[in-house]
Amino acid sequence: MLLLLSSGALADNLVGQASVVDGDTLEIHGTAIRLWGIDAPENSQLCRGEDSSQYRCGAQAANDLDAYIARRPVNCVPVSLDRYGRTVATCSVDGADLGEWLVRNGLALDWLQYSKGRYTGAQRDAERAGRGIWKGSYVEPWLYRACTRAGGKPSACSDDAGAHP
Repeated sequence: MLLLLSSGALADNLVGQASVVDGDTLEIHGTAIRLWGIDAPENSQLCRGEDSSQYRCGAQAANDLDAYIARRPVNCVPVSLDRYGRTVATCSVDGADLGEWLVRNGLALDWLQYSKGRYTGAQRDAERAGRGIWKGSYVEPWLYRACTRAGGKPSACSDDAGAHP
């Protein structure tokens, strides 16, 4: 029964003006949408820039995404529901995939576990060009979340101990 409800809930595209919740989550018409195949730093997450100073890379991802969307209509094609009940979707603005844009600009990572490499080329381009998080060091968002869930303070979870590169 749940599968029937889920597939029915995923049948229609979501189109409209989006609010950016964080670097990989939008809201359209009251529906939370998690961007498929990518993972952006959390809003509270810190990274180090090329000068080794810390900055809020998660907040930067959200702010840059909001500026890129620039109140244009967003079209989201649902793929599934996540464990939190959010719609997981590929979303685009004027035909440009928002997940790819975030990864190509170094604001999110290709989450291979889900994307199966769809954004690998975009990530390689961002890394080679030193864009976004690739300018300095970072902790993968999925490791940052695991650290904070295990009771680590956000500053400890952003520590250079597990940071890339």
